[in-house]
Amino acid sequence: METPAPGRTHSVVLVLLSLAVLHTSKAQKVQNDIDIYSLTVDSKVSSRFAHTVITSRVVNKADAVREATFQMELPKKAFITNFSMVIDGVTYPGNIKEKAAAQEQYSAAMARGESAGLVTATGRKTEQFQVSVSVAPAAKVTFELVYEELLARHLGVYELLLKVRPQQLVKHLQMDIHIFEPEGISFLETESTFMTNELAEALTTSQNKTKAHVRFKPTLSQQQKSPEKQDTVLDGNFIVRYDVDRPVSGGSIQIENGYFVHYFAPDSLSTMPKNVIFVIDKSGSMMGRKIKQTQEALIKILDDLSPHDQFNLISFSAEATKWKPLLVPASTENVNEAKSYATGIRAQGGTNINDAMLMAVQLLEKANREELLPAGSITLIILLTDGDPTAGETDPLKIQENVRKAVNGQHSLFCLGFGFDVSYAFLEKMALENGGLARRIYEDSDSALQLQDFYQEVANPLMMSVAFEYPSNAVESVTQDAFRVFFKGSELVVAGKLRDHSPDVLSAQVRGQLHGENITFVMESHVAEQEEMFRGPKYIFHSFMERLWAYLTIQQLLEQMVSALDAEKQALEARALSLSLSYSFVTPLTSMVITKPEGQEQSQVAEKPVEDESRDRRVPLGGGLKLLNSPPRLGVPGRFLAPPPPFYRTTSRLVLPELTLRPGGASYDMDFRIKGTTLTAPPFAPIQAPSVILPLPGQSVDQLCVDFRRPQELVNLLSDPDQGVEVTGHYETAKACFSWIEVTFENPQLQVHASPEHVVITRNRRNSAYKWKETLYSVMPGLKVTMDKAGLLLLSRPDRVTIGLLFWDGPGKGLRLLLQDTDRFSSHVSGTLGQFYQDVLWGPLDTADDRKRTLKVQGRDYSATRELKLDYQESPPGKEISCWSVEL
Repeated sequence: METPAPGRTHSVVLVLLSLAVLHTSKAQKVQNDIDIYSLTVDSKVSSRFAHTVITSRVVNKADAVREATFQMELPKKAFITNFSMVIDGVTYPGNIKEKAAAQEQYSAAMARGESAGLVTATGRKTEQFQVSVSVAPAAKVTFELVYEELLARHLGVYELLLKVRPQQLVKHLQMDIHIFEPEGISFLETESTFMTNELAEALTTSQNKTKAHVRFKPTLSQQQKSPEKQDTVLDGNFIVRYDVDRPVSGGSIQIENGYFVHYFAPDSLSTMPKNVIFVIDKSGSMMGRKIKQTQEALIKILDDLSPHDQFNLISFSAEATKWKPLLVPASTENVNEAKSYATGIRAQGGTNINDAMLMAVQLLEKANREELLPAGSITLIILLTDGDPTAGETDPLKIQENVRKAVNGQHSLFCLGFGFDVSYAFLEKMALENGGLARRIYEDSDSALQLQDFYQEVANPLMMSVAFEYPSNAVESVTQDAFRVFFKGSELVVAGKLRDHSPDVLSAQVRGQLHGENITFVMESHVAEQEEMFRGPKYIFHSFMERLWAYLTIQQLLEQMVSALDAEKQALEARALSLSLSYSFVTPLTSMVITKPEGQEQSQVAEKPVEDESRDRRVPLGGGLKLLNSPPRLGVPGRFLAPPPPFYRTTSRLVLPELTLRPGGASYDMDFRIKGTTLTAPPFAPIQAPSVILPLPGQSVDQLCVDFRRPQELVNLLSDPDQGVEVTGHYETAKACFSWIEVTFENPQLQVHASPEHVVITRNRRNSAYKWKETLYSVMPGLKVTMDKAGLLLLSRPDRVTIGLLFWDGPGKGLRLLLQDTDRFSSHVSGTLGQFYQDVLWGPLDTADDRKRTLKVQGRDYSATRELKLDYQESPPGKEISCWSVEL
């Protein structure tokens, strides 16, 4: 390909993580003129390092010039390494420069009123980049974007996120994800917010011990919302999660092309006791939803404390108040008392962060002086605030200095910024200066879960004072090799360069403290074997380890700059800048200038945003995902049921009577036909949906409607040890509905908690929240989880009962439980609903009212009445059905 001639340069920049979006900014007709005929994503993950290439090919089908916009979202932690456009055979590359060198072009674009800043934060995990170019009639343009990132381990998993949003049907659309992990892949799962059962046919996954390949290649018809519409259903996230096998040593040293990476995450260590102070902002700005979510999260966090832990609470507004004068053990009594205290916190007043932080440190120091801290325990301070300091000491620099001097390297501080009214830079510096980290908590319905997830990341410290040691004659240019704390579910990573003529075997020692005792891990790696292992495979990105080393070094240098003094900061910045330019990374220190054909707008400059730049903006969450076609619904055909013979026994199934309905004015008349006699029932009151509809095993149409009438709160609905499933619920009699329903699986170990607000899936202490009617398609070993646009969540396992959850917003609004394949229940099933899948005995029809009969279940009599109910398995307002109704 040609390169543009001198004088034909124009520019732009970029950053992304997933599928590119191409669209026009004009009307629909104009938008369709720019046709994306090919869109491919190729992501190669080699030892956690992801190299992603996105290629989009478009053609202008109009007879006039049209503007094509290349738009995409990518992970915040990713660095763009290349972007180019090929127009009429001419390549217009992106050039990475020092930010200062690109400032003149940036300022000129701003002066022209153009949007020079092309990369913006769009959500919790992503940034958006877009660039436009004019396309002549019949001309073709190829866009290519490359970015890289090191996948970090959080709560036991690595996650690769791709955003799929082409905005039109694409003739050739293909995603390929190759994963190579020499240690072995222990599990792999995929999740999508746009996938339907039809689209799932285009998704294939293959896996062996060390490698996996995920391919998504939908046809045009599979991409369509419906046959008569040309709109695409592809709009949302595609996520791959996995973890690796771990050797007894807890670590793995991998070597490629003269560089090494050392991963360390032992999973056999016992959790160290911790002493934790929760410092909670209760200023006026926390009033309302934020303080309620904080209380909700704090109550659950307190429940998760180990009996070996000690803790205390400090709440602050204009003044700071401690719950107890000293740290107290996390006994059941103390935890319950702390939960009552948390429930009573009221938001009002100013924000005195300085006094609250110093009070927290004083509590820990006093306990240490009085030898009240358990030997080998760790001390943590967790601060949650939503605003800047307004009372007491208000100078952020002075507060940071005071806290740094008070902590004196003895404790770890974690700062959580709630929303966008807080200075994240202030909190980040204070945390990094004191051995912790900062995290933004986004204001949303799942804010409480965000708080809980953060706590889970630091809830289980496994080692302190961790140091990596390598022979000085073997390695050089090593990244950070000393860490204050190692937490369960995370991973420590050290990378470096091998010296020339280094030994044939690279050895390493990892030293640390566990329960007050010194512990050492020893491991080694054969250089030639490792080099050969990475040299052969075609499905990995070769020479990746050197780029991994550069990526990790730059990230750590940028982090160190946050808390460094001026002279040290300049040296750190100079080194980070040099590496960014040498390895062509778009970082906060560099900019990418992209050329455009002559005659189009002047140079544009794209720069990587930093977290606090978005402080005064409200970042949209969720990406505006569209709702997709529903997968098959649970339930049975809408025909009515016939009464059984006068008296008989069934085993593991119920057989119900057949019934017909005919219109009867404003209401319905119900005709029973028994031995040639027709009986007409009186009109009914407004029909409601029952609490539960039970399909009966071995039947295609039989259903039993169950309502709860007697006062009960926590209900054991189903339990089948052979199936490895348990279903519980909390029923509010006053509201005649469930406040929550919870499904727990043994294999995989997973819990699904459904409330009227959302669905929360918890696995390995990691929470994922989904709003009702937010499409979901997740496949993991042994379980498939789907949710359609009607809000039906299905939990299905091979050869097992399928369980459905639904938030029904028709008459009788509330949570509903659905069951499918109930003939698969074992003989050991039990519970309030499970009992109906044991031996059941139907009594004869009541002689005085043939709409009533007795149902004997495990020796207990229930009165069953033939009634009209609304089938909540159909979309609101539901479908009228007749069933035998039982009240529990």
